Amino acid sequence: MGRAFFMLVVLFMINQANAAIEAQHFADPQLQQRYQSLVWELRCPKCQNQNIGDSNAPIAQDLRDEVAKLLREGKSDQDIQNYMVNRFGEFVLYRPKLDPVTWLLWFGPLLLLLVGSMAVWLLSGSNRPRIEQTNTNEERDSAARLASLLKEDDR
Repeated sequence: MGRAFFMLVVLFMINQANAAIEAQHFADPQLQQRYQSLVWELRCPKCQNQNIGDSNAPIAQDLRDEVAKLLREGKSDQDIQNYMVNRFGEFVLYRPKLDPVTWLLWFGPLLLLLVGSMAVWLLSGSNRPRIEQTNTNEERDSAARLASLLKEDDR
């Protein structure tokens, strides 16, 4: 019983692997390369973390078909990207354009790193004088106790 279930699961997985993404084929190798490049650069609106070349989502298949159709119509890569951005927004691009709307997206991580580094530097620097003062007072007290103990031992 267990073996039959295992075989059924394996057959299902093989069927799913075979039902993977069908790619468009072009007679012109340059057009094929442009197609491949575009489907790897455009993000799937449903999956959000996959490009349309990797996604099994129906919308990704529609977008792959649309890219192929636009390429066959003679559209440039930029025209196709603009079409997708107009339809889905900048999110569809893995590398959005650098403009005032996307500055935070591009420079946010760097800004966050700088602010975090400044906070760590300021917080670690503010404790330094207090620790040094405490150590100095403790050292004086220890030295005085040691000196009094040594005097008592000499007597």
